[in-house]
Amino acid sequence: MRYRKFGKTGWEVSEIGYGMWGMAGWEGSDDSQSERSLDLAVEQGVNFFDTAWGYGEGHSETLLGRLVRRHPDTKLYTASKIPPKNFRWPARAEYTMENSYPGSHIREFTEKTLRNLGLEQIDLMQFHTWDDSWAPLQEWQRVVEDLKKEGKVAAMGISMNRWEPENGLEALKTGLLDAVQVIYNIFDQAPEDALFPFCDMHGIGVIARVPFDEGTLTGNITRNTTFPEGDWRATYFVPENLEASADRADRLRPLVPEGMSMAEMALRFILASKSVGTVIPGMRKQRNVLANTATSDGELLPGPLMEALRRHRWDRTPTSWSQ
Repeated sequence: MRYRKFGKTGWEVSEIGYGMWGMAGWEGSDDSQSERSLDLAVEQGVNFFDTAWGYGEGHSETLLGRLVRRHPDTKLYTASKIPPKNFRWPARAEYTMENSYPGSHIREFTEKTLRNLGLEQIDLMQFHTWDDSWAPLQEWQRVVEDLKKEGKVAAMGISMNRWEPENGLEALKTGLLDAVQVIYNIFDQAPEDALFPFCDMHGIGVIARVPFDEGTLTGNITRNTTFPEGDWRATYFVPENLEASADRADRLRPLVPEGMSMAEMALRFILASKSVGTVIPGMRKQRNVLANTATSDGELLPGPLMEALRRHRWDRTPTSWSQ
């Protein structure tokens, strides 16, 4: 496993991190399987784990806390997210700060997360949604400062809305945030335009999420793909999105090098960016842990392939189904 500096925090984080959404609230989630996969990830050198209260109403956070206690001699970086008070994803311009992140709510859910983790301090707490109309408001700023002073939070960040990588730059300019989590993959290259240069200049740690475009970039999504009842992807891959995504995946298939999976190619594309501190694929099964962590070997995709992949950029705008 290779490690990267995470912004100005001074942390050295594994470039392959661990996204824990699929371990709570998804069809097929199984705690024993999840814990075996988490332990294997630690053995493979993963030290950055990202969860949220919204993943099973704290259940995923509880799994992370157990992991930390099973590995007391290994520094594992814990990251979670505060849900908006109105429990609506994503943030929208018409949502007020009072409806989304009043100071009392920020504190309440930070303390809930700490209880779920069984820790006195979390390394990184993040706003799970964000709209930059809130950036100049003093209430959230004061609470962030207080939580850091009290030692409950080591660093603070925001998770950018899907397909809005610049809706957060004003918040970052306050200097109170240490990290940003953003969708970045072969299709979603827009963070390179303004967000990554700003983060590079100001020492903001970058977490790349949704590396496989919710499954499209694993190569497993086709026009005939269906999802079990209760699986979140059924609401995301509506026919309009499923057909377009499958078409995009089909166009990528001829570019996958011999002996490499599309998923590996997708991760290596992200790791080519020096702006990214860590990428957080979901890894419920042990075989996925082994496959994903194996990409952290310093091997880069050939230049001509990277140039070809850049032509697959897909700029999208938020819709009713793109939570």
